[in-house]
Amino acid sequence: MLIPSRPMDRRTLLRGVGVSLGLPWLEGMSGMTSWAQDSVPKAPNRMAFLYVPNGKNMADWTPKTPSSLTPAFDSAAKGFELSPILEPLAPVQDKLLVVSGLTADGARAYADGGGDHARALSAFLTGARPLKTDGVNIRNGVSVDQVAASRVGNQTRLASLEIGTEAGAMAGNCDSGYSCVYSSTMSWRSATQPLPKEVNPRIVFDRLFGSSNDSPRVERDARRKSILDFVREDSKSLTGRLAANDQRKLDEYFSSIRDIELRIERSEKLPPVKVPEYSVPQSIPAVYEEHIRMMADLMVLAFQADVTRVITFVLANEGSNKSYSFIDVPEGHHDLSHHGGDGSKQSKLRQINIFHTKQLAYFLTKLQSIQEGPGTLLDHSMIAYGSGIHDGNAHNHEDLPILVAGGGSGTLKTGRHMVFPKETPISNLWLSLLDRMEVDLEKLGDSQGHLPDLI
Repeated sequence: MLIPSRPMDRRTLLRGVGVSLGLPWLEGMSGMTSWAQDSVPKAPNRMAFLYVPNGKNMADWTPKTPSSLTPAFDSAAKGFELSPILEPLAPVQDKLLVVSGLTADGARAYADGGGDHARALSAFLTGARPLKTDGVNIRNGVSVDQVAASRVGNQTRLASLEIGTEAGAMAGNCDSGYSCVYSSTMSWRSATQPLPKEVNPRIVFDRLFGSSNDSPRVERDARRKSILDFVREDSKSLTGRLAANDQRKLDEYFSSIRDIELRIERSEKLPPVKVPEYSVPQSIPAVYEEHIRMMADLMVLAFQADVTRVITFVLANEGSNKSYSFIDVPEGHHDLSHHGGDGSKQSKLRQINIFHTKQLAYFLTKLQSIQEGPGTLLDHSMIAYGSGIHDGNAHNHEDLPILVAGGGSGTLKTGRHMVFPKETPISNLWLSLLDRMEVDLEKLGDSQGHLPDLI
């Protein structure tokens, strides 16, 4: 007869001096031994929003199939054809939902004139039209991530996490009379309260795993050597309660944390390099790809340890003119986005777009590699990726390049390309994702309802 053991709390923490680590999902949390799967508790659902600037080279983004409006196409059809920009996502194609036809109306100019980049980022998750001002009287809407954070954030150590790779000013004129905050901030707690993103992996790491009574950093670093040194003794108390499979998972989890620590320490010792029109803050990896992937690893750890279930990640500020010389594209991204139909410039844009998709693939495959109960972290997540601009040359905001990855804890049918009618608000998608976080909201920004047939 199988006798249940006392289940471990999902929020069990290993504590050290000034740090605390949440546990990953373990079979022992079900209260049964590892061969009893029927009672494994339901894993939490998570959501993350990843933003890339300046739109896409849409001819190389949009899958060729289906050609009809959803739900007219055969939903039982076998997958869809990956476009050149989406090709790096082939290993997780069955976990993708590419969504075409969505519009960010709040990003359009109307009577406000220039400022499409500022509006694109600030309207992306809010569905609102930001007030055109470069003063202190900024006004936008509440973003979908913060709606979720306000409802489910009390279940985790951090209600939400806002990160990026490019620092941005919170004041001043950055885009045709719009405050810099609009083009560098995606998350808004209220109409007047933007949440600045953190770009330093070290600070993000400390925020995820440091305690509220941390001593000053110099003193803490001098005495800690490694976070794992302080939690090792605490972890021994779990050894007798863990099955072999859970012990392996815990070892892998500790190894991942230690690996990130070492990478952060190495990056801080490297001399900074000069990057055209991009200032690298001290202690941030000089290599852009390493910076992105370090942040991706931290997001995975945050979800794995259930430190937070809501994350926003701005891979580069809207309107960014970052050079991509490391992939043989020395020109600025924003400059190239104004391609004017020049085939050479469009080809270079495609290279930049593919680079960004490769980073997304890294993140998704890492989530997919981590088992969590009967599924994976990716199965229990919803990762939205895209831009608030369709084509950088036209500065238009309809038919946005958007995809959602992950199973949403069984609430999303993936492996499809869905084409919605023109002018469908992107906020309809956000409402639909909130439903899957068990957050009931009648309206977000300019939303008109929920998207049908996502499952």
